[in-house]
Amino acid sequence: MANTRREFLQSSAALAVGVMGSATLAVTPDTVAQATGPLVPHPEVQIPKMKFGSAEISRLVLGVNPMYGFSHYNSNYSSAMRDWYTQDKVCEVLHRANSFGINAFNYVNMGRAPQDLARFQAEGGKMHLIVQMTAKDDAAEIVKNLRPLALQRRGEEIDLAFRNGAMASEREWCKRARDMGVLVGVGTHKPEVIDLVESQGWDIDFYSGCVYNRTRTPDEWRKVLNGQLMEMASDIYMQSDPARMYAAIRKTSKPCFAFKILAAGRIGDNGVEQAFRTAYASIKPNDGVYVGVFPRRKDEIREDAELVHSILTAA
Repeated sequence: MANTRREFLQSSAALAVGVMGSATLAVTPDTVAQATGPLVPHPEVQIPKMKFGSAEISRLVLGVNPMYGFSHYNSNYSSAMRDWYTQDKVCEVLHRANSFGINAFNYVNMGRAPQDLARFQAEGGKMHLIVQMTAKDDAAEIVKNLRPLALQRRGEEIDLAFRNGAMASEREWCKRARDMGVLVGVGTHKPEVIDLVESQGWDIDFYSGCVYNRTRTPDEWRKVLNGQLMEMASDIYMQSDPARMYAAIRKTSKPCFAFKILAAGRIGDNGVEQAFRTAYASIKPNDGVYVGVFPRRKDEIREDAELVHSILTAA
């Protein structure tokens, strides 16, 4: 398999493929060397760290959604992500992230993900796992098999419980997770969820907050859209939302991770830098950001790492 990956990357470099439909991970000498395992770190560009439990993790955490086709855009884009992200590509991206000091991964235990992670680790890769926990996941099994740093109750489950007045059951889930010896977190797309959990004093360690509230009900959307509804209501991204989530993140002393800061790819190339600057300026020094990458047409990992390194070292 290693030889196949090396030959593929070397041939790609020689051909300098540039057509989006057939482009590979932006090919450089680094990505060719990466074909057989971990890359040599880039000492000039390393993501600054934050204290998270007993660990020191990068303030830029690799997101998982693009790797398994969760585009939050449409079915065609999701399919393109799944087609591109073979196991080879997943491992290449994880290794490349490691080379820039990204040592934490917002993992989800679905489909092929366990096999991809096992291969990455067998190749010498290391990531602290912050695992998104769905309603179907067996927390005990995940802790036993993966030894994650943290379990994060996924925002979809939390927001549904909030809407249905069933947050007591989610609090009990957090209590059970606490007994497993891992950090415990709550994910949400709603600032008011963080406010509620804080006011009730849940025994948790961190929050993950989507800066766009994409789980409003139809009635809530009508209220904010002057009685109108838009297509794909579960993926509407309002420009006024991030400030509200950032305010909730700043109010809690617990570490937080902001996610979807690029509105699931809706922010164009000319707005990416400002979105990162706004995110880090709006969260606390002990907070981080989850960002997924889909580096089919350019080296997003290097671009993101250089930008975040510049922002945080200047600060």
